[in-house]
Amino acid sequence: VAAFITKSFDRLPSEVLSALVVLSCFGASADISLIEVLEREIEQPLIAPLDDAVAHSVLGKRNGKFYFMHDKLQEAAYSKMKPEERCLHHNRYGLALGFVAV
Repeated sequence: VAAFITKSFDRLPSEVLSALVVLSCFGASADISLIEVLEREIEQPLIAPLDDAVAHSVLGKRNGKFYFMHDKLQEAAYSKMKPEERCLHHNRYGLALGFVAV
């Protein structure tokens, strides 16, 4: 199953895959308002590519949240990051959101 999902991800546009990787750092779901703030702060398109992922049935969108349709999809997106870079991604997003919250 993991190999099938990973192969399916490789067919997605790079901008969509990049946005999925960002979303995967937040777990199974994230508030759209949080993603909008993050998009502005890191200056990376997120909302439009995630909407595209919804159209590809990778994500769902309901009650003000984007959510992965299955935990294996979230895991596959997260695995697209090199293990040694994961802390850097988490740190970058945390700092970006932390500056807004202060």
